[in-house]
Amino acid sequence: MVRVVVASDKFKGSLTSAEVAAAVGVGVRRVCPDATVVAVPVADGGDGTLAAAVGAGFTLVPVVASGPTGEPVQSGYARRGNTAVVELADISGLVRLPGGIPAPLTATSYGTGEVIGAALDAGCTQIILGIGGSASTDGGAGLIAALTQSPGLTPELAGYPAGMPGANGPSRGLTPETVGLGGRLEGVRVVVACDVDNPLTGPRGAAAVYGPQKGATPEQVVELDGRLSAWADLVAEHTGRDLRDTPGAGAAGGVGFAALALLGAELRPGIELVLEMVGFEEQLADADLVITGEGALDEQTLHGKAVAGVAAAAHRHLAQPPAAPAVGGIPVVVVCGVNRLEAHQLQEAGVRAAYALTDLEPDVQRCIAEPAPLLEQLGERIAVEHLTMTARERGSA
Repeated sequence: MVRVVVASDKFKGSLTSAEVAAAVGVGVRRVCPDATVVAVPVADGGDGTLAAAVGAGFTLVPVVASGPTGEPVQSGYARRGNTAVVELADISGLVRLPGGIPAPLTATSYGTGEVIGAALDAGCTQIILGIGGSASTDGGAGLIAALTQSPGLTPELAGYPAGMPGANGPSRGLTPETVGLGGRLEGVRVVVACDVDNPLTGPRGAAAVYGPQKGATPEQVVELDGRLSAWADLVAEHTGRDLRDTPGAGAAGGVGFAALALLGAELRPGIELVLEMVGFEEQLADADLVITGEGALDEQTLHGKAVAGVAAAAHRHLAQPPAAPAVGGIPVVVVCGVNRLEAHQLQEAGVRAAYALTDLEPDVQRCIAEPAPLLEQLGERIAVEHLTMTARERGSA
């Protein structure tokens, strides 16, 4: 009997990671009916992180929080024991902007602070925070405002959101006295999934690099950078430390800065953190094949995304270098919507082969609209090319 571990990221806008694994599993079992197919949904710390935690056995705790422009959104955190997983993208992310309309000057991370606060109030002592996909550039001031629960620090729909570094001062409502969290985080460990090394301010800062992606004009980028500088001054006044230039401080519009400076957070690569959270290493025992995947394989895949992380972890499990996947051990293959990488790039990432939906259906829109049957076909192909040989070898042993 063969054992297959399917550890795929979502196909964004098409299928969840669990749905990808289910479709691939159907195809694998058509060829190898006795195969054990284990689904391990993964993510890189952005959207999909909450689903990955739930798929790994965490319990979803619903919370109604403030979206990036103040409207209530149905979100929550995933809990197992005293650990809570919070996904910023599901609360304060671009996907939560009403009508998808950017709000570069007013979007806030306040709601993420509300969800973290709910987890703390419920007794959680470890917070795992995925911060990809942010809609705001507020330096995490909104998040801190929610956690301080100071008078007057409530979300506002008009003007600058509460806690947003404003044009008329370092912050609106936050002072060196109110910015502190007192003993609320005493005994609490905060771990943040972060895959960028940008500082908070300057030409490589949160506003300059990511502001345009959130709808900011060149003039607004300058304004946002000034607000972030003022916010960093305020935090330095409170803490006696200036962390604005710390690698990762500019992540998620500056949420990385607030987490470092005021939550005492540890920053870790997103996929590494998620794989640890879902127990990926344990799932590799006796595996004959690892199938990973994401919607599009491109240059970004090679830098901290799920596919590269899964492949590296699979080869570390065998004490084998990722650049030598053909020497033996567990093969790693990829399913994707479209593949823009060369064979040598896949090999260097520890991937033996990539199977794209567009190999079967050149119409990209159909691939997005009806991916499951195509993934089933890819699952069949993978089983024929990578599992039937394994079964024959075992039979002749």
